[in-house]
Amino acid sequence: MVLVFGKFNAKKRLTLSAGVAGVVAALLEACSSTPTAPAPDAPGAAPRPLGTPPAAQPVDPNMPPPAPREFRAAWVSTVANIDWPSRSNLTQAKQQAEAIAILDRSRALNLNAIVLQVRPSADAIYPSELEPWSEFLTGQQGRAPATAWDPLQFWIEQAHARGLELHAWFNPYRARHATAKSPLARNHIANTNPDAVKSYGRYLWMDPGESAASQHTLDVILDVVRRYDIDGVHIDDYFYPYPIDAAANTAAPEGVALDAGVGQKQELEFPDQPSWQRYLLGGGTLDRSGWRRQNVNSLIEALYLGIHKEKSWVRFGISPFGIGRPDRRPAGIVGFSQYDKLYADAELWLANGWLDYLAPQLYWPVEQAPQAFGVLLDYWLAQNTRARHVWPGLYTSRIDNSAKAFAPEEIVKQIGVTRSRNGVQGHLHFSIAALMENRKGISDQLRTQTYQSAALAPASPWLGSELPAAPGASARREGGGVALKLSAGGGKPVAHYAIWSRYGNEWRFAVAPASRPVILLPDDAAGGTAQAVVVSAIDRLGNESERISVLR
Repeated sequence: MVLVFGKFNAKKRLTLSAGVAGVVAALLEACSSTPTAPAPDAPGAAPRPLGTPPAAQPVDPNMPPPAPREFRAAWVSTVANIDWPSRSNLTQAKQQAEAIAILDRSRALNLNAIVLQVRPSADAIYPSELEPWSEFLTGQQGRAPATAWDPLQFWIEQAHARGLELHAWFNPYRARHATAKSPLARNHIANTNPDAVKSYGRYLWMDPGESAASQHTLDVILDVVRRYDIDGVHIDDYFYPYPIDAAANTAAPEGVALDAGVGQKQELEFPDQPSWQRYLLGGGTLDRSGWRRQNVNSLIEALYLGIHKEKSWVRFGISPFGIGRPDRRPAGIVGFSQYDKLYADAELWLANGWLDYLAPQLYWPVEQAPQAFGVLLDYWLAQNTRARHVWPGLYTSRIDNSAKAFAPEEIVKQIGVTRSRNGVQGHLHFSIAALMENRKGISDQLRTQTYQSAALAPASPWLGSELPAAPGASARREGGGVALKLSAGGGKPVAHYAIWSRYGNEWRFAVAPASRPVILLPDDAAGGTAQAVVVSAIDRLGNESERISVLR
Protein backbone atom coordinates (compact mmCIF):
# COMPACT_ATOMS: atom_id res chain seq x y z
CA MET A 1 0.00 0.00 0.00
CA VAL A 2 1.03 3.53 -0.65
CA LEU A 3 0.37 6.54 1.49
CA VAL A 4 -1.56 9.07 -0.55
CA PHE A 5 -1.47 12.71 0.40
CA GLY A 6 -4.43 14.89 -0.45
CA LYS A 7 -7.47 16.69 0.88
CA PHE A 8 -8.32 14.09 3.50
CA ASN A 9 -6.11 13.61 6.56
CA ALA A 10 -2.86 13.29 4.66
CA LYS A 11 -0.80 11.72 7.43
CA LYS A 12 -3.26 8.87 7.95
CA ARG A 13 -4.24 8.00 4.42
CA LEU A 14 -3.97 4.56 2.79
CA THR A 15 -4.54 3.30 -0.71
CA LEU A 16 -6.15 -0.13 -0.90
CA SER A 17 -4.90 -1.80 -4.06
CA ALA A 18 -5.96 -5.09 -5.60
CA GLY A 19 -3.78 -7.76 -7.17
CA VAL A 20 -0.56 -6.86 -5.38
CA ALA A 21 1.47 -10.06 -5.12
CA GLY A 22 4.60 -10.41 -3.02
CA VAL A 23 5.13 -6.70 -2.45
CA VAL A 24 7.26 -6.51 0.67
CA ALA A 25 6.60 -2.83 1.24
CA ALA A 26 2.81 -3.17 1.22
CA LEU A 27 0.98 -1.74 4.19
CA LEU A 28 -2.42 -3.18 3.37
CA GLU A 29 -3.92 -5.35 0.64
CA ALA A 30 -7.36 -6.04 -0.72
CA CYS A 31 -7.96 -9.43 -2.23
CA SER A 32 -7.28 -9.87 -5.95
CA SER A 33 -10.35 -11.96 -6.65
CA THR A 34 -13.61 -12.94 -5.06
CA PRO A 35 -12.68 -15.28 -2.18
CA THR A 36 -14.57 -18.49 -1.62
CA ALA A 37 -15.67 -20.14 1.58
CA PRO A 38 -13.79 -23.12 3.00
CA ALA A 39 -15.40 -26.37 1.92
CA PRO A 40 -14.96 -29.78 3.58
CA ASP A 41 -11.95 -30.75 1.50
CA ALA A 42 -10.54 -34.22 1.66
CA PRO A 43 -7.49 -34.48 3.94
CA GLY A 44 -4.49 -33.43 1.95
CA ALA A 45 -6.40 -31.32 -0.53
CA ALA A 46 -5.12 -27.87 -1.41
CA PRO A 47 -6.84 -25.19 0.66
CA ARG A 48 -9.65 -23.11 -0.72
CA PRO A 49 -9.34 -19.36 -0.23
CA LEU A 50 -11.50 -17.96 2.53
CA GLY A 51 -14.32 -15.49 2.21
CA THR A 52 -17.58 -15.38 0.29
CA PRO A 53 -19.79 -18.35 -0.65
CA PRO A 54 -18.63 -20.42 -3.64
CA ALA A 55 -19.12 -18.86 -7.04
CA ALA A 56 -21.92 -21.32 -7.82
CA GLN A 57 -24.10 -19.62 -5.22
CA PRO A 58 -25.87 -16.37 -6.15
CA VAL A 59 -24.06 -13.20 -5.15
CA ASP A 60 -26.14 -10.45 -3.61
CA PRO A 61 -24.93 -7.25 -5.28
CA ASN A 62 -26.07 -5.20 -2.28
CA MET A 63 -24.91 -7.39 0.59
CA PRO A 64 -21.34 -8.65 0.93
CA PRO A 65 -20.55 -12.10 2.31
CA PRO A 66 -19.34 -12.76 5.87
CA ALA A 67 -15.86 -11.53 6.70
CA PRO A 68 -13.20 -14.22 6.17
CA ARG A 69 -11.97 -15.47 9.54
CA GLU A 70 -8.63 -17.21 10.01
CA PHE A 71 -5.74 -16.64 12.42
CA ARG A 72 -2.61 -16.54 10.26
CA ALA A 73 0.56 -16.04 12.22
CA ALA A 74 4.29 -16.65 12.14
CA TRP A 75 6.65 -17.13 15.03
CA VAL A 76 9.63 -14.75 15.14
CA SER A 77 12.40 -16.34 17.21
CA THR A 78 15.02 -14.19 18.90
CA VAL A 79 16.85 -17.04 20.67
CA ALA A 80 20.13 -17.84 18.93
CA ASN A 81 19.20 -15.13 16.39
CA ILE A 82 17.07 -17.60 14.45
CA ASP A 83 14.82 -14.93 12.94
CA TRP A 84 15.43 -11.52 14.46
CA PRO A 85 17.76 -9.79 14.78
CA SER A 86 19.86 -11.63 12.21
CA ARG A 87 22.82 -11.34 14.58
CA SER A 88 23.44 -9.72 17.90
CA ASN A 89 24.67 -6.17 18.42
CA LEU A 90 23.35 -4.71 15.20
CA THR A 91 22.68 -1.00 15.15
CA GLN A 92 19.24 0.27 16.04
CA ALA A 93 18.65 1.25 12.42
CA LYS A 94 19.56 -2.22 11.15
CA GLN A 95 17.40 -3.99 13.75
CA GLN A 96 14.47 -1.74 12.90
CA ALA A 97 14.94 -2.28 9.16
CA GLU A 98 14.91 -6.06 9.67
CA ALA A 99 11.76 -5.82 11.79
CA ILE A 100 10.04 -3.68 9.15
CA ALA A 101 10.97 -6.18 6.43
CA ILE A 102 9.38 -9.00 8.45
CA LEU A 103 6.23 -7.01 9.11
CA ASP A 104 5.92 -5.87 5.50
CA ARG A 105 6.35 -9.41 4.20
CA SER A 106 3.74 -10.65 6.68
CA ARG A 107 1.26 -8.00 5.53
CA ALA A 108 1.99 -8.70 1.86
CA LEU A 109 1.25 -12.39 2.46
CA ASN A 110 -2.07 -11.53 4.14
CA LEU A 111 -0.96 -12.84 7.53
CA ASN A 112 -2.64 -11.09 10.44
CA ALA A 113 -0.43 -11.80 13.47
CA ILE A 114 3.17 -12.01 14.61
CA VAL A 115 4.25 -14.08 17.63
CA LEU A 116 7.45 -12.37 18.76
CA GLN A 117 9.83 -14.02 21.25
CA VAL A 118 10.42 -11.35 23.88
CA ARG A 119 11.95 -13.57 26.59
CA PRO A 120 14.33 -16.21 25.18
CA SER A 121 15.91 -17.34 28.47
CA ALA A 122 15.07 -15.29 31.57
CA ASP A 123 16.15 -12.16 29.68
CA ALA A 124 14.37 -9.48 27.70
CA ILE A 125 14.35 -7.70 24.36
CA TYR A 126 12.72 -4.70 26.06
CA PRO A 127 13.72 -2.51 29.02
CA SER A 128 12.85 -4.40 32.20
CA GLU A 129 13.47 -3.93 35.90
CA LEU A 130 12.96 -7.66 36.41
CA GLU A 131 15.33 -9.25 33.89
CA PRO A 132 18.47 -8.27 31.97
CA TRP A 133 18.73 -7.32 28.32
CA SER A 134 19.18 -10.35 26.09
CA GLU A 135 22.57 -11.07 24.59
CA PHE A 136 20.80 -12.09 21.38
CA LEU A 137 19.85 -8.43 21.03
CA THR A 138 22.96 -6.56 22.21
CA GLY A 139 25.74 -9.17 22.19
CA GLN A 140 26.14 -9.28 25.96
CA GLN A 141 23.52 -10.14 28.52
CA GLY A 142 22.61 -7.12 30.61
CA ARG A 143 24.04 -4.60 28.17
CA ALA A 144 21.49 -2.06 26.99
CA PRO A 145 21.31 -1.04 23.33
CA ALA A 146 23.92 1.54 22.38
CA THR A 147 21.10 3.91 21.45
CA ALA A 148 18.31 3.94 23.98
CA TRP A 149 15.15 2.51 22.44
CA ASP A 150 12.45 -0.05 23.17
CA PRO A 151 12.39 -2.85 20.56
CA LEU A 152 9.12 -4.35 21.83
CA GLN A 153 7.32 -1.02 21.67
CA PHE A 154 8.64 -0.54 18.15
CA TRP A 155 7.39 -3.96 17.05
CA ILE A 156 3.94 -3.31 18.55
CA GLU A 157 3.53 0.11 16.94
CA GLN A 158 4.72 -1.04 13.54
CA ALA A 159 2.65 -4.24 13.62
CA HIS A 160 -0.52 -2.37 14.55
CA ALA A 161 0.12 0.22 11.86
CA ARG A 162 -0.06 -2.64 9.35
CA GLY A 163 -3.17 -4.22 10.83
CA LEU A 164 -1.18 -7.08 12.41
CA GLU A 165 -1.65 -8.41 15.91
CA LEU A 166 1.45 -8.71 18.10
CA HIS A 167 1.57 -11.63 20.54
CA ALA A 168 4.44 -11.58 23.05
CA TRP A 169 6.11 -14.98 23.30
CA PHE A 170 7.78 -16.00 26.56
CA ASN A 171 9.84 -19.05 27.42
CA PRO A 172 8.48 -19.84 30.89
CA TYR A 173 11.40 -21.67 32.55
CA ARG A 174 14.59 -21.67 30.44
CA ALA A 175 17.26 -19.59 32.17
CA ARG A 176 20.18 -19.98 29.78
CA HIS A 177 20.31 -21.36 26.25
CA ALA A 178 22.99 -23.78 25.07
CA THR A 179 24.16 -21.25 22.46
CA ALA A 180 24.67 -18.40 24.95
CA LYS A 181 28.19 -17.03 25.08
CA SER A 182 28.29 -14.00 27.37
CA PRO A 183 28.42 -14.24 31.18
CA LEU A 184 25.23 -13.96 33.17
CA ALA A 185 24.24 -10.44 34.16
CA ARG A 186 24.23 -9.55 37.84
CA ASN A 187 20.43 -9.22 37.85
CA HIS A 188 19.80 -12.57 36.16
CA ILE A 189 17.72 -14.94 38.29
CA ALA A 190 20.58 -17.45 38.43
CA ASN A 191 22.52 -14.83 40.38
CA THR A 192 19.71 -13.18 42.33
CA ASN A 193 18.04 -16.46 43.35
CA PRO A 194 20.42 -19.35 42.62
CA ASP A 195 18.33 -21.90 44.53
CA ALA A 196 15.54 -21.46 41.97
CA VAL A 197 17.79 -22.33 39.00
CA LYS A 198 19.30 -25.72 38.16
CA SER A 199 22.00 -26.74 35.73
CA TYR A 200 20.76 -29.28 33.18
CA GLY A 201 23.18 -30.34 30.50
CA ARG A 202 24.28 -27.20 28.65
CA TYR A 203 21.22 -25.30 29.90
CA LEU A 204 20.22 -23.45 33.03
CA TRP A 205 16.60 -24.12 33.96
CA MET A 206 14.28 -22.58 36.50
CA ASP A 207 12.89 -25.32 38.73
CA PRO A 208 9.07 -25.32 38.43
CA GLY A 209 8.96 -26.83 41.92
CA GLU A 210 10.46 -23.65 43.39
CA SER A 211 7.65 -21.18 44.03
CA ALA A 212 10.09 -18.30 43.55
CA ALA A 213 10.78 -19.43 39.99
CA SER A 214 7.13 -19.63 39.00
CA GLN A 215 6.34 -16.34 40.73
CA HIS A 216 9.18 -14.68 38.85
CA THR A 217 7.85 -15.87 35.49
CA LEU A 218 4.35 -14.72 36.41
CA ASP A 219 5.68 -11.31 37.46
CA VAL A 220 7.66 -10.92 34.23
CA ILE A 221 4.71 -11.74 32.00
CA LEU A 222 2.19 -9.59 33.86
CA ASP A 223 4.67 -6.70 33.79
CA VAL A 224 4.62 -6.83 29.99
CA VAL A 225 0.82 -7.14 29.92
CA ARG A 226 0.51 -3.98 32.04
CA ARG A 227 3.09 -1.88 30.22
CA TYR A 228 2.58 -2.82 26.58
CA ASP A 229 -0.36 -2.83 24.18
CA ILE A 230 0.09 -6.47 23.15
CA ASP A 231 -2.72 -8.56 21.69
CA GLY A 232 -1.68 -11.86 23.22
CA VAL A 233 0.65 -13.69 25.59
CA HIS A 234 2.17 -16.84 24.16
CA ILE A 235 4.24 -19.56 25.81
CA ASP A 236 5.93 -22.45 24.05
CA ASP A 237 6.55 -26.15 24.76
CA TYR A 238 9.42 -25.76 27.23
CA PHE A 239 8.10 -26.64 30.68
CA TYR A 240 10.36 -29.16 32.34
CA PRO A 241 13.23 -29.56 29.87
CA TYR A 242 13.29 -32.13 27.10
CA PRO A 243 15.29 -35.09 28.46
CA ILE A 244 18.97 -35.07 27.62
CA ASP A 245 21.06 -38.18 27.00
CA ALA A 246 23.11 -38.59 30.16
CA ALA A 247 26.04 -40.02 28.24
CA ALA A 248 26.27 -37.48 25.42
CA ASN A 249 25.02 -34.42 27.31
CA THR A 250 25.27 -32.39 24.10
CA ALA A 251 22.43 -33.78 22.03
CA ALA A 252 19.63 -31.58 20.73
CA PRO A 253 16.81 -32.98 22.86
CA GLU A 254 13.99 -31.32 20.93
CA GLY A 255 15.17 -32.87 17.69
CA VAL A 256 15.31 -36.29 19.26
CA ALA A 257 11.71 -35.95 20.43
CA LEU A 258 10.49 -34.67 17.08
CA ASP A 259 12.32 -37.01 14.74
CA ALA A 260 12.67 -40.24 16.70
CA GLY A 261 9.78 -39.89 19.09
CA VAL A 262 11.53 -41.92 21.77
CA GLY A 263 13.67 -41.17 24.78
CA GLN A 264 17.40 -41.75 25.09
CA LYS A 265 18.95 -44.87 26.56
CA GLN A 266 19.72 -43.11 29.82
CA GLU A 267 18.11 -39.76 30.53
CA LEU A 268 19.78 -37.13 32.65
CA GLU A 269 17.54 -36.62 35.68
CA PHE A 270 16.33 -33.10 36.29
CA PRO A 271 17.93 -32.05 39.60
CA ASP A 272 14.84 -30.97 41.56
CA GLN A 273 15.48 -33.13 44.61
CA PRO A 274 15.45 -30.20 47.11
CA SER A 275 12.04 -28.91 46.02
CA TRP A 276 10.67 -32.46 45.79
CA GLN A 277 11.79 -33.29 49.34
CA ARG A 278 10.33 -30.05 50.62
CA TYR A 279 7.00 -31.00 49.07
CA LEU A 280 7.04 -34.42 50.73
CA LEU A 281 8.01 -32.99 54.12
CA GLY A 282 5.12 -30.58 53.80
CA GLY A 283 2.68 -33.46 53.57
CA GLY A 284 2.42 -33.76 49.79
CA THR A 285 0.79 -36.96 48.54
CA LEU A 286 1.33 -36.88 44.77
CA ASP A 287 3.96 -39.03 43.11
CA ARG A 288 6.87 -37.18 41.59
CA SER A 289 5.42 -37.05 38.08
CA GLY A 290 2.05 -35.84 39.34
CA TRP A 291 3.77 -33.24 41.50
CA ARG A 292 5.76 -31.94 38.55
CA ARG A 293 2.59 -31.64 36.45
CA GLN A 294 0.88 -29.82 39.30
CA ASN A 295 3.73 -27.31 39.41
CA VAL A 296 3.25 -26.51 35.74
CA ASN A 297 -0.55 -26.50 36.01
CA SER A 298 -0.41 -23.94 38.81
CA LEU A 299 1.55 -21.54 36.64
CA ILE A 300 -0.78 -22.01 33.66
CA GLU A 301 -3.86 -21.27 35.76
CA ALA A 302 -2.23 -18.26 37.42
CA LEU A 303 -1.22 -16.86 34.03
CA TYR A 304 -4.69 -17.23 32.56
CA LEU A 305 -6.34 -15.53 35.51
CA GLY A 306 -3.66 -12.87 35.92
CA ILE A 307 -3.54 -11.85 32.26
CA HIS A 308 -7.30 -11.37 32.03
CA LYS A 309 -7.47 -9.57 35.34
CA GLU A 310 -5.07 -7.00 33.90
CA LYS A 311 -6.57 -6.78 30.39
CA SER A 312 -9.58 -8.82 29.41
CA TRP A 313 -8.86 -8.61 25.68
CA VAL A 314 -5.31 -10.03 25.79
CA ARG A 315 -5.51 -13.66 24.67
CA PHE A 316 -3.39 -16.36 26.25
CA GLY A 317 -1.99 -18.99 23.92
CA ILE A 318 0.10 -22.11 24.51
CA SER A 319 2.03 -24.08 21.90
CA PRO A 320 2.74 -27.55 23.32
CA PHE A 321 4.42 -30.52 21.68
CA GLY A 322 1.91 -31.94 19.23
CA ILE A 323 1.33 -35.50 20.52
CA GLY A 324 -1.11 -36.06 23.38
CA ARG A 325 -0.79 -38.19 26.49
CA PRO A 326 -0.22 -41.91 25.78
CA ASP A 327 -3.40 -43.21 27.41
CA ARG A 328 -5.63 -41.12 25.12
CA ARG A 329 -3.87 -41.29 21.76
CA PRO A 330 -5.68 -42.52 18.67
CA ALA A 331 -4.76 -45.95 17.37
CA GLY A 332 -1.52 -45.92 15.42
CA ILE A 333 -0.14 -42.69 16.91
CA VAL A 334 3.22 -43.11 18.63
CA GLY A 335 5.96 -40.79 19.78
CA PHE A 336 7.35 -38.64 22.53
CA SER A 337 5.16 -38.06 25.60
CA GLN A 338 5.14 -34.48 26.80
CA TYR A 339 2.78 -35.62 29.57
CA ASP A 340 5.45 -37.94 31.02
CA LYS A 341 8.64 -36.10 30.06
CA LEU A 342 7.82 -32.36 30.01
CA TYR A 343 5.05 -32.76 32.61
CA ALA A 344 2.73 -30.74 30.41
CA ASP A 345 -0.93 -31.73 30.79
CA ALA A 346 -2.28 -29.80 27.81
CA GLU A 347 -5.47 -31.86 27.87
CA LEU A 348 -6.23 -30.55 31.38
CA TRP A 349 -5.60 -26.95 30.32
CA LEU A 350 -8.13 -27.32 27.52
CA ALA A 351 -10.64 -29.05 29.79
CA ASN A 352 -10.38 -26.27 32.38
CA GLY A 353 -10.39 -23.44 29.84
CA TRP A 354 -7.03 -22.10 31.07
CA LEU A 355 -6.08 -20.77 27.64
CA ASP A 356 -7.67 -18.89 24.77
CA TYR A 357 -5.90 -20.74 21.99
CA LEU A 358 -3.91 -23.94 21.73
CA ALA A 359 -1.27 -24.14 19.00
CA PRO A 360 -0.08 -27.76 19.12
CA GLN A 361 3.13 -28.20 17.19
CA LEU A 362 2.02 -30.60 14.45
CA TYR A 363 5.42 -30.80 12.81
CA TRP A 364 4.94 -34.01 10.80
CA PRO A 365 3.71 -34.66 7.24
CA VAL A 366 0.10 -35.43 6.47
CA GLU A 367 1.03 -38.92 5.25
CA GLN A 368 3.40 -39.87 8.11
CA ALA A 369 1.06 -42.39 9.75
CA PRO A 370 2.68 -42.67 13.21
CA GLN A 371 2.27 -38.88 13.64
CA ALA A 372 -0.36 -38.16 10.98
CA PHE A 373 -1.16 -34.45 10.85
CA GLY A 374 -4.91 -34.81 10.43
CA VAL A 375 -5.27 -37.53 13.07
CA LEU A 376 -3.37 -35.43 15.61
CA LEU A 377 -5.43 -32.37 14.77
CA ASP A 378 -8.63 -34.33 15.29
CA TYR A 379 -7.29 -35.54 18.63
CA TRP A 380 -6.81 -32.01 19.93
CA LEU A 381 -10.21 -30.96 18.65
CA ALA A 382 -11.77 -33.83 20.59
CA GLN A 383 -10.08 -32.59 23.79
CA ASN A 384 -11.40 -29.06 23.23
CA THR A 385 -14.61 -29.37 25.24
CA ARG A 386 -14.62 -25.66 26.19
CA ALA A 387 -14.58 -24.54 22.53
CA ARG A 388 -11.35 -22.58 22.72
CA HIS A 389 -9.38 -21.86 19.56
CA VAL A 390 -7.21 -24.67 18.17
CA TRP A 391 -4.68 -23.27 15.70
CA PRO A 392 -1.95 -25.81 14.88
CA GLY A 393 1.68 -24.92 14.44
CA LEU A 394 3.16 -25.82 11.05
CA TYR A 395 6.82 -26.69 10.52
CA THR A 396 7.31 -24.38 7.56
CA SER A 397 11.05 -24.11 8.26
CA ARG A 398 11.36 -27.80 7.41
CA ILE A 399 11.28 -26.57 3.82
CA ASP A 400 15.05 -26.81 3.61
CA ASN A 401 17.75 -28.98 2.09
CA SER A 402 17.85 -31.65 4.78
CA ALA A 403 17.08 -35.33 4.28
CA LYS A 404 13.67 -34.83 5.90
CA ALA A 405 12.80 -31.62 4.09
CA PHE A 406 9.20 -30.72 3.29
CA ALA A 407 8.14 -29.65 -0.16
CA PRO A 408 6.22 -26.35 -0.13
CA GLU A 409 3.15 -28.30 -1.17
CA GLU A 410 3.21 -30.10 2.20
CA ILE A 411 2.47 -26.85 4.05
CA VAL A 412 -0.23 -25.91 1.54
CA LYS A 413 -1.73 -29.37 2.02
CA GLN A 414 -1.68 -29.03 5.82
CA ILE A 415 -3.54 -25.74 5.63
CA GLY A 416 -6.08 -27.55 3.48
CA VAL A 417 -6.54 -30.10 6.26
CA THR A 418 -7.12 -27.34 8.83
CA ARG A 419 -9.75 -25.75 6.61
CA SER A 420 -11.56 -29.05 6.21
CA ARG A 421 -12.16 -29.31 9.98
CA ASN A 422 -14.95 -27.59 11.87
CA GLY A 423 -13.51 -25.80 14.85
CA VAL A 424 -10.18 -24.88 13.24
CA GLN A 425 -9.84 -21.33 12.00
CA GLY A 426 -6.15 -20.69 11.95
CA HIS A 427 -2.55 -21.86 12.05
CA LEU A 428 0.96 -20.58 12.80
CA HIS A 429 4.15 -20.94 10.78
CA PHE A 430 7.43 -21.84 12.42
CA SER A 431 9.17 -19.72 11.59
CA ILE A 432 9.18 -16.46 9.66
CA ALA A 433 12.63 -17.26 8.20
CA ALA A 434 11.19 -19.68 5.65
CA LEU A 435 8.67 -17.07 4.50
CA MET A 436 11.26 -14.29 4.36
CA GLU A 437 13.57 -16.47 2.26
CA ASN A 438 10.65 -17.74 0.14
CA ARG A 439 12.16 -21.19 0.38
CA LYS A 440 11.39 -23.19 -2.74
CA GLY A 441 8.67 -20.67 -3.55
CA ILE A 442 6.56 -21.24 -0.42
CA SER A 443 5.69 -17.57 0.00
CA ASP A 444 4.63 -17.31 -3.63
CA GLN A 445 2.39 -20.36 -3.27
CA LEU A 446 0.79 -19.07 -0.10
CA ARG A 447 0.10 -15.65 -1.58
CA THR A 448 -1.35 -16.87 -4.86
CA GLN A 449 -3.11 -20.07 -3.75
CA THR A 450 -3.82 -19.92 -0.04
CA TYR A 451 -4.02 -16.35 1.24
CA GLN A 452 -5.67 -14.62 -1.72
CA SER A 453 -7.83 -12.55 0.62
CA ALA A 454 -7.14 -10.74 3.84
CA ALA A 455 -8.78 -12.32 6.90
CA LEU A 456 -9.83 -11.29 10.39
CA ALA A 457 -8.75 -13.26 13.43
CA PRO A 458 -11.64 -15.31 14.85
CA ALA A 459 -13.56 -13.77 17.73
CA SER A 460 -13.15 -15.04 21.31
CA PRO A 461 -16.68 -14.74 22.73
CA TRP A 462 -15.80 -16.23 26.14
CA LEU A 463 -13.70 -13.12 26.78
CA GLY A 464 -16.45 -10.72 25.71
CA SER A 465 -19.09 -10.62 23.02
CA GLU A 466 -20.40 -7.06 23.17
CA LEU A 467 -20.32 -5.60 19.68
CA PRO A 468 -18.56 -2.33 18.98
CA ALA A 469 -20.57 0.60 17.70
CA ALA A 470 -20.91 0.94 13.95
CA PRO A 471 -18.29 3.23 12.47
CA GLY A 472 -18.90 6.62 10.99
CA ALA A 473 -18.11 6.60 7.29
CA SER A 474 -18.25 8.79 4.23
CA ALA A 475 -17.10 8.31 0.65
CA ARG A 476 -16.44 10.50 -2.35
CA ARG A 477 -14.94 10.20 -5.79
CA GLU A 478 -11.39 11.32 -6.02
CA GLY A 479 -8.83 11.04 -8.76
CA GLY A 480 -8.21 7.39 -9.43
CA GLY A 481 -10.65 5.88 -6.96
CA VAL A 482 -13.11 6.22 -4.11
CA ALA A 483 -11.86 7.90 -0.94
CA LEU A 484 -13.25 6.63 2.37
CA LYS A 485 -13.13 8.50 5.64
CA LEU A 486 -13.81 6.29 8.66
CA SER A 487 -14.21 7.01 12.35
CA ALA A 488 -14.92 4.83 15.35
CA GLY A 489 -18.32 4.98 16.97
CA GLY A 490 -18.67 5.57 20.68
CA GLY A 491 -17.88 3.03 23.36
CA LYS A 492 -15.27 0.30 23.17
CA PRO A 493 -12.05 0.83 21.19
CA VAL A 494 -11.79 -0.32 17.60
CA ALA A 495 -8.81 -2.26 16.28
CA HIS A 496 -9.65 -2.61 12.57
CA TYR A 497 -12.12 -1.70 9.88
CA ALA A 498 -13.47 -4.44 7.64
CA ILE A 499 -14.05 -3.13 4.12
CA TRP A 500 -15.97 -4.75 1.28
CA SER A 501 -15.89 -3.13 -2.15
CA ARG A 502 -17.86 -4.38 -5.16
CA TYR A 503 -16.47 -4.22 -8.67
CA GLY A 504 -19.12 -5.50 -11.04
CA ASN A 505 -20.46 -8.65 -9.37
CA GLU A 506 -17.27 -9.26 -7.43
CA TRP A 507 -16.98 -8.39 -3.73
CA ARG A 508 -13.43 -7.76 -2.52
CA PHE A 509 -12.43 -7.76 1.12
CA ALA A 510 -9.74 -5.81 2.93
CA VAL A 511 -8.77 -4.97 6.49
CA ALA A 512 -7.49 -1.56 7.55
CA PRO A 513 -6.00 -0.67 10.93
CA ALA A 514 -8.09 1.75 12.95
CA SER A 515 -5.09 4.08 13.07
CA ARG A 516 -5.46 4.64 9.29
CA PRO A 517 -8.98 6.02 8.91
CA VAL A 518 -8.59 7.62 5.48
CA ILE A 519 -8.46 5.08 2.68
CA LEU A 520 -8.48 5.13 -1.11
CA LEU A 521 -10.14 2.30 -3.03
CA PRO A 522 -8.44 2.61 -6.41
CA ASP A 523 -10.13 2.15 -9.74
CA ASP A 524 -9.52 -1.23 -11.26
CA ALA A 525 -8.42 -1.82 -14.85
CA ALA A 526 -10.95 -4.62 -15.29
CA GLY A 527 -13.70 -3.73 -12.81
CA GLY A 528 -13.62 0.06 -13.08
CA THR A 529 -14.72 2.08 -10.06
CA ALA A 530 -16.02 0.48 -6.89
CA GLN A 531 -19.81 0.53 -7.23
CA ALA A 532 -20.65 -0.36 -3.62
CA VAL A 533 -18.73 -0.15 -0.36
CA VAL A 534 -19.71 -1.62 3.00
CA VAL A 535 -17.68 -1.22 6.20
CA SER A 536 -17.78 -2.43 9.80
CA ALA A 537 -15.69 -1.94 12.92
CA ILE A 538 -13.79 -4.77 14.61
CA ASP A 539 -12.81 -4.62 18.29
CA ARG A 540 -9.78 -6.14 20.05
CA LEU A 541 -11.58 -9.46 20.51
CA GLY A 542 -12.68 -9.75 16.89
CA ASN A 543 -16.30 -8.74 17.48
CA GLU A 544 -17.84 -7.08 14.43
CA SER A 545 -20.17 -4.10 14.51
CA GLU A 546 -23.24 -3.53 12.39
CA ARG A 547 -22.29 -3.02 8.77
CA ILE A 548 -22.68 0.39 7.19
CA SER A 549 -23.29 0.93 3.50
CA VAL A 550 -21.09 3.83 2.47
CA LEU A 551 -21.49 3.83 -1.29
CA ARG A 552 -24.11 2.25 -3.56
